[in-house]
This record gives sequence, structure tokens and C-alpha cells, in this order.
Amino acid sequence: MSLPIDFTEGRMKLFTSTGESLGERIQSAFPEAKVVKAMNYIAAGVMVNPNMVARGDHDLFMCGNDGAAKQTISGLLKHAFGWQRIYGLGDISAAQATEGLASLDSRVASVLGHGMINFKVSH
Repeated sequence: MSLPIDFTEGRMKLFTSTGESLGERIQSAFPEAKVVKAMNYIAAGVMVNPNMVARGDHDLFMCGNDGAAKQTISGLLKHAFGWQRIYGLGDISAAQATEGLASLDSRVASVLGHGMINFKVSH
């Protein structure tokens, strides 16, 4: 699924308003769809090879309204791509948080000079 990104002012910003996400917009427009939001804040190379950074010692966040669809996507991410830790954040409203991570990821990548990064939850 895509991100609500607007580059018209020369920098990345989200075009959704506070309190909404593109994931929620899509789910609302297509209520029968099984929308699962994951990986939208990670560079493509890291998406398909999480060991590219920190040998997979980082985390992936996922959300959606359909439990079976989330299980299917989680299995694919683990077995096809090698993701070790996937945090289910709940229903599609959590897409507000994951889409916001894209802005943070973009800023951190800019400081580092590359986008081959991700986040890790420490507790």
C-alpha cells in the first residue's frame, strides 16, 4: 500500500490530516477489502532483505482490520523475506502511526545520507 506523500514543496510531507491515514481512507472507500498496512516506512531494499541492516535485529509494524489477512501477510514477511519480529499494532487506525514513521524515517535517512535504516523497539 502506498503512502500519502506530497513532494510539491521540495520536501516530503504527508497529505493526510491529523487523525487520519491513507490506509483508513482506502479501507473506508472499499469496506470489503482486506487492507493490511506494513513496511510503508522502510526502504525497498530493507523490505525484502531485513538483514541488510543490523542483521535483522530490528522491527516491523503492521496493522489492519482483518485478522486472517494479517496472519497471511505476517507469514509471508517471515518466510519469504526473513522478518523476525513483527508487531501487530491493531486495526487500520494504527496506520496513522506507521505512516507518520515515514516522515521520521525520511529525516533520519537525510541525516545519515542513506535510507538503509529501520527502527528497533527496546524494552
